[in-house]
Amino acid sequence: MRIHTIGFTKKSAETFFGLLRESGAKTLVDVRLNNVSQLSGFAKRNDLEYFLGELCGMAYAHRPDLAPTQPMLDDFKKHGVGWATYEEEFLELMRQRRIEATVPRELLADAVLLCSEEKPHHCHRRLVAEYLAEHWSGVGIEHWG
Repeated sequence: MRIHTIGFTKKSAETFFGLLRESGAKTLVDVRLNNVSQLSGFAKRNDLEYFLGELCGMAYAHRPDLAPTQPMLDDFKKHGVGWATYEEEFLELMRQRRIEATVPRELLADAVLLCSEEKPHHCHRRLVAEYLAEHWSGVGIEHWG
């Protein structure tokens, strides 16, 4: 089983959807807390779901249970909480939510986790993928930017 991840920031629609097609994934799982922001451009929920079906033949699912809480996001993005603290708090949230038991494995089989961050290094989509890879057997991870 392979879990892919991607962010849409600093990518053109052409690049973004091209990478999704190249991934071979069947479903895009949106792990953003807020997926309707005007700042999301082509990655706004309804537009994204349409484009995925038309351009990539992919299904769309939104899983806010794989997103941080708003206070966690605010602390990290607005109040100067460092990445190490954010990562620790986020992983504790995933443990509390027991995502390894509550997220259907078949949903994430050959799926792409989507968030806004350009790169996976400081993004919770990477943390979700790594957390599940630790708890589920036979999981590989591939980041598409």
